[in-house]
Amino acid sequence: MRIALLTLEGVAASRAVRRFIAADPSRLALVALSDPFRAEAGGSLGQAVKRLRHSGPRIIPYLFLNFTAPRIAGAILPRAPAGDIDRTPIPRLCQELGVPVTDVPDVNAPDFRERLRRSGADLILTFHFDQILRAETIGSVAAGGINVHPGLLPKHRGPVPTIHALLDDPIELGVSIHRLVPQIDAGALLAQVSMPDTPGLSALEAAARLHEVALPALDRVIADIAAGQAGEQPLPTLPYRGFPTPDELRRLARKGRSGASWRDLVAAFRLRA
Repeated sequence: MRIALLTLEGVAASRAVRRFIAADPSRLALVALSDPFRAEAGGSLGQAVKRLRHSGPRIIPYLFLNFTAPRIAGAILPRAPAGDIDRTPIPRLCQELGVPVTDVPDVNAPDFRERLRRSGADLILTFHFDQILRAETIGSVAAGGINVHPGLLPKHRGPVPTIHALLDDPIELGVSIHRLVPQIDAGALLAQVSMPDTPGLSALEAAARLHEVALPALDRVIADIAAGQAGEQPLPTLPYRGFPTPDELRRLARKGRSGASWRDLVAAFRLRA
């Protein structure tokens, strides 16, 4: 089964994504990279203002370490040697492995749907991707699409599920692999894996660990889809949980948790982008 992988560079998932790419490059028909600071999404300034207005200044470390710090590391640190998967930015890793790679400013644009069709992909995989696919985009490949979500669906639908999971009592962490549908994180469940909590674990560190935990289950799901044996469990659609409010981030801090920690800073500079 040939896969079109849709992702972006960020601490929350890039190590897992790079390992997925390197594990079997031959199955990848296309890797398409979104830019969280693209003009179509408001640019870096527009995104920062939007998040600050909604979440307040406590969200800044999470956003900075996830998206910006790896870019700084890539600009100032020496180029990683060939074969160092964890420190090789996704575009260069794809080039080294012979995997077609492209930018995707608008995943629903007709020219990108045509690129998907021409790539020979059978399945779309979104893995830490920040654009919502319309039905016609999902339907542009024979087997549709699946998504890796670092939360236990149907709870915590939305872009930052580990923040909301750490706010819960008790804390329950896990990753879900589900069918792509136009409604966010609402498709049928294909696999789910729980992960134990660790004292002091940040939301960003939890997301990175969960994306790695997902890899064995993801391989099984892809194999089942290819064999026509995927079991799909419809889920109730619970309320969407977007970026946290200032009050939620204050409550997270009172619990001794954070959106990001010094360990995420280390991870950001190891990754590079």
